[in-house]
Amino acid sequence: MRIDRANFESTDVDSVLRKYLDEEHYIRLKAIPDPELHRWIANIVQITNPSKVYVIKGDPEDFVFVKKKSIENGEEIQTKYKYKTVHFDGPMDLARDRGNTRILIPNGGSIPYINTLDRENGLNEITGLYKNSMNGKMMYVIPLCLGPPRSVFTIYAIQVTDSAYVAHSELILYRICYEEFKQGYAKNYIKFLHSVGELDERVWCKNISNRRIYIDLVDQTVYSINTEYAGNTVGPKKLALRLCIYRGYLENWLCEHMFIIGVKGPGDRITYFTGAYPAGCGKTSTAMIADTIIGDDIAIIKAINNEPRAVNTEIGSFGIIDGVNPKDDPEIYSILLDPGTEVIFSNILLCRDGEPWWNGRPEEPCSGLNWNIEWWPGKTSIDGKPEPPSHPNARFTTYLKYFSRLDPNIDNPNGVLIEGMIFGGRDSDTHVPVEEAFNWVHGIITKGAALESERTAAVLGTTGVREFNPFAILDFLSISIGKFIELHLRFRDLIRKEPKIFGVNYFLKDEKGRYLNDKVDKLVWLKWMELRVHGDVDAVETPTGYIPLYIDLTDLFNKYLGKEYSEIDYEKQFMIRIPQHIDKIERIWKIYSEIPDTPVELFNVLREQRNRLKSYRDRFGDYISPFRLDRL
Repeated sequence: MRIDRANFESTDVDSVLRKYLDEEHYIRLKAIPDPELHRWIANIVQITNPSKVYVIKGDPEDFVFVKKKSIENGEEIQTKYKYKTVHFDGPMDLARDRGNTRILIPNGGSIPYINTLDRENGLNEITGLYKNSMNGKMMYVIPLCLGPPRSVFTIYAIQVTDSAYVAHSELILYRICYEEFKQGYAKNYIKFLHSVGELDERVWCKNISNRRIYIDLVDQTVYSINTEYAGNTVGPKKLALRLCIYRGYLENWLCEHMFIIGVKGPGDRITYFTGAYPAGCGKTSTAMIADTIIGDDIAIIKAINNEPRAVNTEIGSFGIIDGVNPKDDPEIYSILLDPGTEVIFSNILLCRDGEPWWNGRPEEPCSGLNWNIEWWPGKTSIDGKPEPPSHPNARFTTYLKYFSRLDPNIDNPNGVLIEGMIFGGRDSDTHVPVEEAFNWVHGIITKGAALESERTAAVLGTTGVREFNPFAILDFLSISIGKFIELHLRFRDLIRKEPKIFGVNYFLKDEKGRYLNDKVDKLVWLKWMELRVHGDVDAVETPTGYIPLYIDLTDLFNKYLGKEYSEIDYEKQFMIRIPQHIDKIERIWKIYSEIPDTPVELFNVLREQRNRLKSYRDRFGDYISPFRLDRL
């Protein structure tokens, strides 16, 4: 018996299901007219051996039950607020595990920059790990939709997990689509199987060394075991992104690690943008500062009637909470502490009086529980360094419906028209705060495919290291980056008008290591991009794209932030740094020269950009004031 094979007759399936499901949940499952689903569930329960199976319909009673079980199990801890809980993953399970997340490839094989594993070996290994992994625990079966139900965008999914915390998270983040499964709409669905495995007395995964996250493209199934961190376990999120990308490649549409936002222009015009940023680079905060928000993480973009239209796969937000404060993030901050909103905090500090605390709260932290068991003021780690009370990758999970700027089109089955696409990374020394690409191909190559970012705490490893992260999606690719670029170039042929492409960088520093921009400045960059989409303002042409005119930024800073914007700030922020740009091209060229299926257009665009940079250097020197280019 193997986890992907169910070798028994339909009569055996029925007897197995009746053994593990009580009458109510047996009826719930059998109401879905899908013998293959029944067979899959029967196979799973025989291998994992749960004590009970709970099939979620999406009724209010399901929400109450799952949350209650999570608290009873110790997976979540009640705060002083009725609707808010805290979850701790444990000190060794605080981020996505790149090393043990693998794409299963038939007959072996490799893909540059993607962890792969022979499919047969992977499935055999993980079957052994699943053996009795749910013993003594309840198994949850969750029918879901990614995107609005019954839409051309909809991807249906089934999550199976023995974690009430994971189930609770998904009830907040996704649309429950039991009725769509029951009525036969859910065709070609994807599947997720997760088990926390054996737990210690703190309800943390005991066998972290056997943590595995395997993505099987053949059966459209993700397997995850011996982990609790949501990035490794909440199937419809980043795990589904791999399956979504693969399906999009086969069907000529885009599945992106992007927010979807609306930015208001003159006359209350709404222009929709998508945006891709690596973790910890301002993606969620950008989404929350926009005039309207549809989604803050994953977007499906399809050519509908020759227009690029997009939907959010989610209805909730799983965001980084570190640094969220009342000055820079007033709405998120207010939602997180509103007594009436439901929030799952993860890996923050829970004070002894039940108050949740994270880095960003103005109050001093107090003694309490955190991701490393206990914390008190002055506590140090083994190496003698101060231990942070709240982890840098601490998170919040909550409903998007709480946000005052939630766009009414979040449930539009036809999506929204995308007119701008933004790529942003964490870059201290090269890119200007905002820049428009010359065209679609130039933008896809220089803003998307060439994206680099300094590593943050959202992934395991050393922080601060500059990493190649094309489209902010490298960790989630299930096809080669060459094929992913080729898909974007191909997508251009399916639409009448291409979205404008922009690059942003909120993390530029001066020679003393000080940030050159405030966190709120990103609102001005959004407003400028909206005007550029409609041709309402001119721009300065540079060797790498178009940047704002100083006069336009002074107006925007005054109008939207109520502050002056000096010529000194403009010159520092929008200085063209020729040596750094040329160095970057050399790095990116070297990387793609080792990827066999890189489209030739990439090298052509990089060559043209390098030639422009050298030409500008010959005329103006290594560092060019934007005022010099403005006067050309």
